[in-house]
Amino acid sequence: MLLILDAVRGKKECAKIGSYNAMNKQAIIDQIHETIGGTKAQAEKAVDIMLDSIVGTLKKGGEVSIAGLGIFSTKTRAARTARNPRTGEAVNVPAMNVPKFRAAKALKDAVK
Repeated sequence: MLLILDAVRGKKECAKIGSYNAMNKQAIIDQIHETIGGTKAQAEKAVDIMLDSIVGTLKKGGEVSIAGLGIFSTKTRAARTARNPRTGEAVNVPAMNVPKFRAAKALKDAVK
């Protein structure tokens, strides 16, 4: 089950949302729309703002902590030499920042 904080109404209540094997962005938008009302466009805008905020903070090198869910951060991956599996040719892979997620204890306990 997915729990969504009813932040729009300012309450710390959680709404139980149906069981899913997989959810995508549209399913999350639909669930928010059904739970808190408003229009689907408003629900989509709320999801977009949240995702844009997370991505923007990670681009700046910051981290995002969401209580009960986890911590989004970035990690610097060192430059390395890889191999093309078809040709065996060495390929240089430059250093880069990659996203990282550490699950909160509450999330780990919820999915046990």
